[in-house]
Formats: sequence, structure tokens, C-alpha cells
Amino acid sequence: MTVERFTGSRSADWRELELLVSEAGRRPERLGAERVLRLGALYRAAAADLATARRRYPGDPAVARLEHLVNRSRHLVYDAKTRRRSLLRFMTTDYWRLIAERPKAVAIAAGLLFGAALLGTLWATQDPGSAIGIIPKLFRPALRPQPWTDMSPGDQAAFTTSILTNNIYVVLVAFAGGLTCGILTAISLLYNGLILGVVGTLMVQNGNARGFVDLVTAHGVLELSCVIVGGAAGLRLGWAIVDPGLRTRRESIQREARRTVLIAIGTAPWLVIAGIVEGNRANLAETGLGAVIAVGAALGIVYWGLVVVRSGRSTSPADMP
Repeated sequence: MTVERFTGSRSADWRELELLVSEAGRRPERLGAERVLRLGALYRAAAADLATARRRYPGDPAVARLEHLVNRSRHLVYDAKTRRRSLLRFMTTDYWRLIAERPKAVAIAAGLLFGAALLGTLWATQDPGSAIGIIPKLFRPALRPQPWTDMSPGDQAAFTTSILTNNIYVVLVAFAGGLTCGILTAISLLYNGLILGVVGTLMVQNGNARGFVDLVTAHGVLELSCVIVGGAAGLRLGWAIVDPGLRTRRESIQREARRTVLIAIGTAPWLVIAGIVEGNRANLAETGLGAVIAVGAALGIVYWGLVVVRSGRSTSPADMP
């Protein structure tokens, strides 16, 4: 078929598509339901025609005109508003479903973290001299035998910032550790849980129980929640490598890796919120320990409440093949 016969046989549909695009402008809803469906059908046909024209008549001016028409039509068929709605749905619903569908992994991650914290508490209680050896240097200012409130604002800020930075790093390691069959994820949860137990115990022993609550409650509840969720995602990814089930190992890894990436994206804003709370911790502490505890508890309730409430509202992107 010559290019003239090809364009002649298809030009009527192309003109109709061009008229619909011109009439719609940037708002396809102007066309009404029936013509929107017609727009989609004409766009798909034009896209197929473009593929044919590129293959059979490369370099012909008709190809460039058809490319222009298809590009003008695409934004109406695949409107950016749909992508924004999808992002909104993910952040308000699908992210929480991804967490809720992993109850065993969440429980295991929490067990590793808080189980190690309990061991750290027992270790620091029995042998504080050796237990302090695992504490990074940046964390040690809070372990001095002085009231937390007597520490300089600079020392408090440096210490709490190091805690925040460490927890973000832990979340990242928890996600990425799934690629090591979950081994690195489990080690990260155990190690940081141990540090949590040792630091808390030593601060209490040095008369800084209030300081420990002040330190970990306001932003720490949310951060630890993110650590647990990251650990659960990493453990699930690791298990997908170890036991792919009825799928091939490659299919299993790809499917779970996609879920892990989505969870990481959804968790990132909550780490930002924790950072904002930490940045205002000093002002919050001035209003009293009750306010600190209330903020931490509220953030934890909101986060896990959303897991419970929003998890059943929509089809998760993870359910897609």
C-alpha cells in the first residue's frame, strides 16, 4: 500500500480525532461520556497507525503530522489528573494495605527490634561497663550522670539529630537488606534494638529517665514504627528469594521488590514528619513532659490507626500482576 492510499483510508478518523482534541482543549470532560469513549478509540487507532507509518513510510511528512496528532491526544486520554489521583489513593489507602497484608512480617520485625531491646536492658542492668562499649560515640553524651535538662541545647540537638539520622539509616538498611535474603535486615533490627535497650537503661541508671522519655517519645514512636515497617518489607523480600513458592525465583523477587519500593516511597514522608517533630522538640519539651508523650502517642496512634482503618478501602497496587 502506498502512503497516499494509507493516509486516504485513515484521514477521516484522524480529522475526527483532531476535532475532538481541539474541542476538548485540556478538559476531556467537555466532550461528554460518549465522545470521551470515542476519543479513546480514535487515539488508540491513531497510535497503531503511527506505528505502521513509522515502519512502512519512515521520513514521509505524513508520519510527522500523525506524531503531532497522537502527542496532542495522549494527554487527554492519559490525563495527568489520573496520575495525581493514583498518587493520592496510594498515600491514603494503598500504602496502608501494603503494610496490613504483612502482619507476620511486621510482628517478626517488631519482635526482633524489641526483643533485642529487652536483651540490651538486661545486659546494661547486669554489666553496664561492657554494655556501654556497643554505644556509638555520638550517642554517649546522653549517658553522662547529669540531668538531661542540664545538657546544653547544642549537646541535646546533636544527640537527638544523630538518633534521627541513625533511624533513617536503619530504615534504609532494613529495606535494602532484603536483597541479602533478609539477613542484613534482621541484623540491623537486632543491633539497633540492642542499642535502644542499652541507651535507655543507662540513661535511667544515671537519673535521666525523664530525658529518655523526652528523647524517644515525641518523634521516636513514629521513627520506630517506620523501622518496623521497613524491617517487615525487607524480611518479606528476603523470604521471596528463599522461598519463591509456585513462581520462579525471578518472578517472586520482582513482585516483592516492587512492593518493597512502594512501601519505601510511602514511608519516606513519615520520616520527614518525624524529622519536623524532632526539629521542634526543644520547644515542645518546654511545655512539659506530658506534651512530649502526647505528641508521640498521637503520631503512633495515627500511623497504626491508618493501617487498620485504611487498609481495606481499595485495591492495592501490589495486587496487580
